[in-house]
Amino acid sequence: MTSLEELLNLPLLEIGATRITTSTLVGMGLVLSLVWALSTLVERSLAALARAEDGRWPASTLYTLSRLTRYLLWIAGLMMGLKVVGVDLTGVAVVGGAVGVGVGLGLQTLFANFASGVVLLIEGTLKVGDYVDLQSGVTGRVAEIGMRYTRVNTNDNIDVIVPNTELMNGRFVSWTFQSGIRRVHIPFGVAYGTPKETVRKAGLAAAARQPGVVEDAGHHTDVWLVRLGDSAMEFELVVWCNPELNARPAATHAELLWLIHDELLAHQIAIPYPTRDVNLRLVGEGPARP
Repeated sequence: MTSLEELLNLPLLEIGATRITTSTLVGMGLVLSLVWALSTLVERSLAALARAEDGRWPASTLYTLSRLTRYLLWIAGLMMGLKVVGVDLTGVAVVGGAVGVGVGLGLQTLFANFASGVVLLIEGTLKVGDYVDLQSGVTGRVAEIGMRYTRVNTNDNIDVIVPNTELMNGRFVSWTFQSGIRRVHIPFGVAYGTPKETVRKAGLAAAARQPGVVEDAGHHTDVWLVRLGDSAMEFELVVWCNPELNARPAATHAELLWLIHDELLAHQIAIPYPTRDVNLRLVGEGPARP
């Protein structure tokens, strides 16, 4: 027993007027473990609440609340652990100064990413579930906003790890920031001589067959004639899409284009091919005749 007491009371280092022993470290470890378990429990409880069927609380709001709560519990638990084991917090300022030097020497990127993640969570400019198009070319749904990075899951189920500072300092497009309803333009061309009203009917019929296209008092599907090309009249099918369609823009474009082609065939509308005049002449003969 004496040997155990001596081991627990073995001085390891001193912080200010406080002597850190083995028992001090064990007690601090127990406090931090308890706080870690409590923060995990709170986060899982809020995640379960977000999956509830009533949907009274937005999932993104609960995710932000759970993350911020975890960070606050970590900080409070650390301060509590230091106080419980008798560490002089005045002396901790000395350690804080040393940590500040470390930050200046090489940890500034880590702390910048952490601060950027907290700001993103508080501002709400980026939420879990948002569909984003980053300046770097990454497109996908935000799956996680962590301490150092944000995880973006693409439509091909590829997780891209993006530093939080890139999102904080760069430009990104959020397709679902507010209502989630966005307008999509699907270009297509038809042969000259085709009645424009027939083309309009075909385009509207294609949009009506696509689930998820929004048609109400404030959102209307339309067909625009946008250009008279070299070999075709070029149109655009302009539709308003709900968040589910906007979350997979490439697939939505392909599905609408498929339906447009079906309707063009059903309305007997010809799809043009580029035409070229080719003049041939034999070597040794005069200029070619048109």
